Amino acid sequence: MAEQKTYYLAVDIGASSGRHMLGWMENDKLCLEEIYRFPNGASPKNGSLCWDGEALYHHLIAGLAACRDKGKIPSYMAIDTWGVDYALLDEKGELIGALTAYRDDRTVGMDEEVRRLVPDEELYRRTGIQKLSFNTVYQLMAHKLQKPDELARAKTFLMVPDYLNYCLTGQRAVEYTDASTTALVDVKTGDWDRELLQKLGYPSDIFPAISRPGTILGGLKPEIVQQIGFDLQVILPPSHDTASAVLALPTEREDAAYLSSGTWSLMGVERTEPANDENSRRSNFTNEGGYDMRYRYLKNIMGLWMIQSVRRELDGRYGFGALSAIARAYGEPDCRVNVNDDAFLAPESMIEAVKTACGKPNMELCEVLAVIYYSLAEAYRDTLDELEARTGRELGALYIIGGGSQDTYLNELTAKISGRQVYTGVVEATATGNLLCQMLATGIFSDRREARDTVARSFDVKQTIVTI
Repeated sequence: MAEQKTYYLAVDIGASSGRHMLGWMENDKLCLEEIYRFPNGASPKNGSLCWDGEALYHHLIAGLAACRDKGKIPSYMAIDTWGVDYALLDEKGELIGALTAYRDDRTVGMDEEVRRLVPDEELYRRTGIQKLSFNTVYQLMAHKLQKPDELARAKTFLMVPDYLNYCLTGQRAVEYTDASTTALVDVKTGDWDRELLQKLGYPSDIFPAISRPGTILGGLKPEIVQQIGFDLQVILPPSHDTASAVLALPTEREDAAYLSSGTWSLMGVERTEPANDENSRRSNFTNEGGYDMRYRYLKNIMGLWMIQSVRRELDGRYGFGALSAIARAYGEPDCRVNVNDDAFLAPESMIEAVKTACGKPNMELCEVLAVIYYSLAEAYRDTLDELEARTGRELGALYIIGGGSQDTYLNELTAKISGRQVYTGVVEATATGNLLCQMLATGIFSDRREARDTVARSFDVKQTIVTI
């Protein structure tokens, strides 16, 4: 009789879509299968840009039912999402208001309001988190000033993946890696900075104790078990998607940096100690939490959001491969843009925003795309140079992971412009890291190194060859 596989389920939810990925071990390799995919996105609701929490819950259940229908029932599952966004629960455990999205404009001017109470230098020294206009610390200030009644009614604060876990299990737990993105967690201890919360006037009693990746929350609510026909154990992965992606690196080389490439590009290195000094702050590096209490010392770069926005603006007439080919055919443009400028965060037209930044209103699409590609590649080079300066490490290799690693042209430009060896191959990095954490929690792997060795032999990791 064949040995029955133990299935693990990673639910990986991004800003535009989510999916349920099954994982299992076979012939000493990690195998993946996409079981269910669903759309996601923020849309206007009562004057705010919000996520649809009910739809996300519906898709969670539909994906579990899809596992049942395929006869591949998972024993464990874990959820990861983007960072910074949160939910507030009232005394009955019901959602207060909506799940406001980080791209909502409620945070305009909130950095100044926070600065009145806690200077930028102190905030960074305490939390080690780079300043981004949509960080949770600023979102909560907007909540405090604009909807104080909601904050007054709140009894529990949960990050978005924690809220989804709560919907499944009834357990109110906040996971460390996602909590670290709030700029409210003590960078040294990994716990809430209660003094900081008090200074900002946020009710500290609504913040649950922080749990580490690998914590087992327990089974599903009885009504869900009855609905789908099976139970499983819900585990906390590194629930910030980038933290899961970084766990899935196929190497532990000291001279390697990583680039988690998707809607955002997140480039950095792993460290065992944070770097929350003034030089790091001025360079806008962050010290987000990672698996095994390692720090993801990285910088957020606007990333493929710019290309995704152009594609959406063209009504999807071009695939990503076609857009990449158009940019490659154009060659090197004579203009560059600062890809991290707020003008590209949520413009009505990304194409017009690039034209305006270049001062060339008559630019053709091919040149707009070329500008984006070259500007991204040069931003990657500059960030690698900054990482070397900040860490004292010589970084000869860059591992690009995630969906963006499939963009061959951008990979080649990055290798050419940066002068580093560029490796790709772990496309499903976030789901893979999510699964690795579950397997570490249940004894499949003994430690992080063994898990990463498994990644290296399970996926086709290749060095990028420059042909341009």
